[in-house]
Amino acid sequence: MKQTTKGGNKMESELEFIVPIIIIGLIVIALAILFTFIPVMLWISALAAGVRVSIFTLVGMRLRRVVPSRVINPLIKAHKAGIDVTTNQLESHFLAGGNVDRVVNALIAAQRANIGLSFERCAAIDLAGRDVLEAVQMSVNPKVIETPFISGISMNGIEVKAKARITVRANIDRLVGGAGEETVIARVGEGVVSTIGSAEHHKDVLENPDSISHNVLNRGLDAGTAFEILSIDIADVDIGKNIGAILQTDQAEADKNIAQAKAEERRAMAVAHEQEMVAKVQEMRAKVVEAEADVPLALAEALRSGKMGVMDYLQYQNINADTDMRDSISKLSKDEQDEDN
Repeated sequence: MKQTTKGGNKMESELEFIVPIIIIGLIVIALAILFTFIPVMLWISALAAGVRVSIFTLVGMRLRRVVPSRVINPLIKAHKAGIDVTTNQLESHFLAGGNVDRVVNALIAAQRANIGLSFERCAAIDLAGRDVLEAVQMSVNPKVIETPFISGISMNGIEVKAKARITVRANIDRLVGGAGEETVIARVGEGVVSTIGSAEHHKDVLENPDSISHNVLNRGLDAGTAFEILSIDIADVDIGKNIGAILQTDQAEADKNIAQAKAEERRAMAVAHEQEMVAKVQEMRAKVVEAEADVPLALAEALRSGKMGVMDYLQYQNINADTDMRDSISKLSKDEQDEDN
């Protein structure tokens, strides 16, 4: 009995030692989970900065899957800068996929630069995919856009290349729905090409390059864009190829090829006609030979039928012999004349 009592007392003492440790561990785990779910340090930072935010508001952000620091830190920054924004505005912008910190920085920069920019306008620009902070900075400090070499051809056929520098300032009111830098560069390039093309001589462009900038600037190329064009400066002008001479050379080469093709066609037609005539001559000769072959047969038939007598046949032979003799004499005379010549 004494041993049983001693064993029971020992177990009770061990339990008395283990239970407080378990309780302390559970409390630590509970506090860790609590501080992880509830951003107490962020809440304390907000209170220290003078921003009144309820702890239940932070818990609600956690439940809505909103990172509290992404909203509270910009809210503290805006409060210190004197900008009136609410937690709901920042949270709704975060849930819409916007960059809350960049929007608040843009509002602060606009306030320092005396640019009238509301939170709704700034949030709309950010949700449209544009960098609103960069736009505000560009409104204060204009940006220079340099175009590549733009080629144009004057009326005398000389290619002129020009490079322009465009000084633009962001237009806050047209950032949503306005065209970007590519459109501005394309419009300026079109104006440069048109101005060079209207020049009667390429020397006019070289002597007065600022005529290009004045003509292009007066076209109102910034309409419908997110920028306001302040100036267009021609940085470099260069001479290219003589396009007119190249076109004339190509035209002459094409005309020569056409003439050669037509001459070849006429030659081929002449050769074909000649071969056709040769074939016709051969055909006529064949007919003559065929007719000559019928003569002896006709004579034999005439003698056989009595239509031609022996004397008639002898007279016919004499006539042929006489004809052959005359042909031989004429041929000998012709050969002698050829030898004398």
